[in-house]
Amino acid sequence: MTTKRRVGALLALLMTSASLVAGCGGGGEEEAAPPGELYKNPVTLTWWHNAPQDGPGKTYWAKVAKDFSALHPSVTIKIEAIETNQLQRTRIPAALLSNDPPDVFMSWGGGELREQVEAGYLKDITDQVRTEVGNIGSAAEIWQVNGKQYGLPFRMGIEGIWYNKDLFAKAGITAPPTTFEELNAAVTKLKAINVVPIAVGAGDKWPAAHWWYNFALRDCPVDVLKKASTDKVFDDPCFVKAGQDLKAFIDTRPFQNNFIATPGQNDPTSANGLLANGRAAMELMGDWNRGTLDNVATDKAKLAQFIGWFPVPAISGSAGDPKAALGGGDGFACAKDAPAECVEFLKYIASPEVQKGYAETGTGLPVVKGAEAGIKDPALKSILQATSEASYVQLWLDTAYGSTVGTAMNDGIVAIFSGSGTPEKVVSAMKAAASK
Repeated sequence: MTTKRRVGALLALLMTSASLVAGCGGGGEEEAAPPGELYKNPVTLTWWHNAPQDGPGKTYWAKVAKDFSALHPSVTIKIEAIETNQLQRTRIPAALLSNDPPDVFMSWGGGELREQVEAGYLKDITDQVRTEVGNIGSAAEIWQVNGKQYGLPFRMGIEGIWYNKDLFAKAGITAPPTTFEELNAAVTKLKAINVVPIAVGAGDKWPAAHWWYNFALRDCPVDVLKKASTDKVFDDPCFVKAGQDLKAFIDTRPFQNNFIATPGQNDPTSANGLLANGRAAMELMGDWNRGTLDNVATDKAKLAQFIGWFPVPAISGSAGDPKAALGGGDGFACAKDAPAECVEFLKYIASPEVQKGYAETGTGLPVVKGAEAGIKDPALKSILQATSEASYVQLWLDTAYGSTVGTAMNDGIVAIFSGSGTPEKVVSAMKAAASK
């Protein structure tokens, strides 16, 4: 899921097709070896990633760790797989504060990365990864602070709407919606055949918040979004309008019953479980969702036949760029005191061979040039094409604005979903958080 900072330049470039396709926690008890001493002494790396469900993602990361240790017998890798929301919002912050972090851990870049760098938590890997950064292209900039590299991505793509082609056909929807007017019409047709139009996991907050993000993307000019990402200024009325548009959309009742308590993913009763098993027709989610859907589907073959994807629709007459998209990626960083072998492991994950293998899992889009050859799933190919065609890609807003603003913003958005919040309160909360 889930990234935050000088997103303006960051993602405008990010999405040229070439760049996109193209033993103790924190090493506290092990000295970081000089380059000439690599692999000479036994080292244990602890690795936290966000693929806890049994499935191709978790299996592949286990293989990557095993293969790296086979190449470098002096390195043992201990893996802990943790659900994204818990990992990002609870486990990693607590581990960093404790001064006993894992050596290798998930990083979403952006403002969150900047906060970690400013607190002195991350290892500067700039000199060691110049080749990898060149192979990745501009997407690597999301993991930079003041021109220095502090992590490497392995996945990158834009967000859109995953849908059930069979239910669309049954409802008489002949083509994916390209505007919100068409989306509203599709919702009406799906209700007429007693199908939940859209699943949302508001119980995990961020899946619901992403609807507001996309309304902001449609309502705000690109320059306003860029300024907000760098200066944390939210004075433009387009941010309030995003909340107003969201509330109006919620009032059409497009979501399942009890959406406010529904988890986002990794469970048959979650939002993506509803889509994967034919109980809902759509879900707003990123490219990683293909693998997550597979994990919760009772009939994977049937899922593969009906699942499709389309970009978030435009809003007629809005001030935003209709070809802009929301996106981001997943990456890994090393704790500041992690052994030097940690950086070598990041480089291995970003190697073309490992990236191609990741693409073949169908769990997301790789970042290294040439690795796109491993993408087989038609929906993921659609996302790859849409990413390359996007006029501008805005990093996830909670990631772009940093954890303090992002948490306040998400809480305010979910309050709109629950009926206790207002569009104005979301922006007030963001401003208050930014002033801290």
